[in-house]
Amino acid sequence: MQNEFTGPRGPKPRSIFRLSNLIVYGTILLLAIYYLAPLYVMLVTSMKSMAEVRLSNVFALPIKVTFDPWFKAWSSACTGLKCEGLMGGFLNSLFITVPSVIVSIAVASVNGYALANWPYRGANIFFTILIFGAFVPYQLMLYPIVIILRELGVFGDLAGLVIVHSIFGMPILTLIFRNYFSSLPAELFKAARIDGAGFWGIFFKVMIPMSSPILVVAIILQVTGIWNDFLFGIVYTRPEAYPMTVQLNNIVNSTYGEKEYNVNMAATIITGLVPLTIYFISGKLFVRGIAAGAVKG
Repeated sequence: MQNEFTGPRGPKPRSIFRLSNLIVYGTILLLAIYYLAPLYVMLVTSMKSMAEVRLSNVFALPIKVTFDPWFKAWSSACTGLKCEGLMGGFLNSLFITVPSVIVSIAVASVNGYALANWPYRGANIFFTILIFGAFVPYQLMLYPIVIILRELGVFGDLAGLVIVHSIFGMPILTLIFRNYFSSLPAELFKAARIDGAGFWGIFFKVMIPMSSPILVVAIILQVTGIWNDFLFGIVYTRPEAYPMTVQLNNIVNSTYGEKEYNVNMAATIITGLVPLTIYFISGKLFVRGIAAGAVKG
């Protein structure tokens, strides 16, 4: 006897308009609005003239869009005695960030690789001391570092700030690389040893090619931390070597002349463009790197 068709089997598809979904997505939407509202206000204010800023609501779109505040923030806003905008600070931040990121990641990756795959006597003690240093408040070491940089002859120069950022970035990056390399299959390391590869051969031919996710994590952490730093920049450099964040503070907190809120907003957005761009470009790799071993013990 032929069975009659009884229709599709299985559980009934759930509606996307369930109460739980509405609560979850509603909460996400409210949080997104809450965090994006300041960015929206900054953006629309930066494209208004000062006359419009005084008369209009902060949430109102600009009646006449102008990019003059952006040009002034970049090239002619006063950051102290000089009115050269953020351009000089951008170059200083670039000269500080690039070598600091390269040096700290290069040293930390080798440290993490050695601790994970080439353990030696006292390695755990060394690692404990290194990690302990990552949790010492920076403010406690400001003056000792001033003395060290002065004795090295680099206090007030960009080179001194590169040294400081490179050293302070190594502990947490070493932890990240150690955990990541420990999560890789040990068979790869053993096979490379059997094939005759040594310390550097395994590092460059096996470990580094497999480390793109964790390298992105390290780059994002370092670029964000160094680019957004204010404390070290104002303590260890002279006015002509100030990074972008210090010059932004000088623009926003200037007590002379008219308070140009449109220029201040434009300067703030320009300062934050570099880390924001890196996040948008490499966000997926950042999540992959975190999941692949950055938080594993």
